[in-house]
Amino acid sequence: MSNLQTQIRDDMKTAMKAHDKQRTGTLRMFLAALTAEETSGARHKLDDDEVLKVLAREIKKRKESAQVYADAGRQELADQELAEVAVLEEYQPTQLTDDEVTALVQAAITDVAAGGDISMKLMGPVMQQVTKTAAGRADGKRLSAAVRAALQ
Repeated sequence: MSNLQTQIRDDMKTAMKAHDKQRTGTLRMFLAALTAEETSGARHKLDDDEVLKVLAREIKKRKESAQVYADAGRQELADQELAEVAVLEEYQPTQLTDDEVTALVQAAITDVAAGGDISMKLMGPVMQQVTKTAAGRADGKRLSAAVRAALQ
């Protein structure tokens, strides 16, 4: 079991003892998502990087749900989803600033282009390198927008 997964389990126990229903429920749902990930496919224990990928996916799901609820006029449900996002974001690594993302993209373009022509044809290889380097510290949508802007 990964260190992050152990920390989340311990935090859930603490939340249960403190009768914090919101936090307990959120962490319980997240641990269920981790268990589902472990038992699907190759059936292996997740390391911290894999736990962070599941965490990012769960945060994204909840943000999208909150947006749908808000658009439908169900603000109380949107607020509940956003409260769950706040709990889950505590376990994410510190997010990159816009300047750091720009610097990361420029470095990747320099590496991939290697003195050649810089065009949108480099989008795939640059995104692959940037995504690997960012490793959960920036949303894929944000990275994609930065790469697209730099290549145009």
